[in-house]
Order: sequence, then C-alpha cells, then structure tokens
Amino acid sequence: MTTATPKHRPFGATLLAILAGLAALMAGIHLLQSLGILPYFIGEYSVRGFNLWNAIMWGLMVWVWVWVAQMLWRVDPQAWLFLAVITVFNLILNFVYLLGSASWSDVSISFIINAVILIYIMLPGVRQAFGQK
Repeated sequence: MTTATPKHRPFGATLLAILAGLAALMAGIHLLQSLGILPYFIGEYSVRGFNLWNAIMWGLMVWVWVWVAQMLWRVDPQAWLFLAVITVFNLILNFVYLLGSASWSDVSISFIINAVILIYIMLPGVRQAFGQK
C-alpha cells in the first residue's frame, strides 16, 4: 500500500493565491459596473453606465485573475512571472484611469491590492518558492 505525501505549499504562494482571488473579485465588480448593474460612486453621487467594451475587457481580467490564482495555488513556477506581468499591467491601467476622469476612490482598492502583490512577489523567499533567482 502506497501513501501519497501531500505537496507542501509555501505560505507565500497561498497568500498570493488569496490576493489574486481578491483581484479577481475587484475585476468582477468593475465588470458589473461596466454592465450597468452596479453604479460607479463619485463622492456622494452614484452613476450607472453601460459600456460593452469595458465589460468584455473586465470579463477577460476576471478570467485571467482566476487562472493566475489557480496556478499560484498549484505553485506553478510560471505563475510568478505571469503574476508580475499582470500586476504591472493593472497598475499601469489604474494610473491611466487616474490621469483620465477617474478619482482616487474609483481605483484605490485595486491599486493597493496590485501594489501589495507586486511588493510581495519581489521578496526573496517568495521568489525562491517559485524557483526564481
């Protein structure tokens, strides 16, 4: 009789998978806002708007974040690089939103989650867990 030993998942990989899940949740909220289901909050006012292109793009981001979270949960070595690229891409998009008509309250949670992910994946212990040097 053989027994399978459970694969050890480092704490850093688990934390990154949870943060990627939160980022997927935030992208889902943006998706619902783009479809006009949830309103955008601008100070005291809430505005509903429909934009099919934004909805498609946010739907793709939900799919990407869920996929990355699954890769991180399995401690796939390629997940580290893909997470770094997606996080930098999201930070750039948040910055571009701020340059446009968005306010800090519109992108603050997404910006903070992505910044925390980027800072955390650059730590030496996390890089070592994914086989990065």
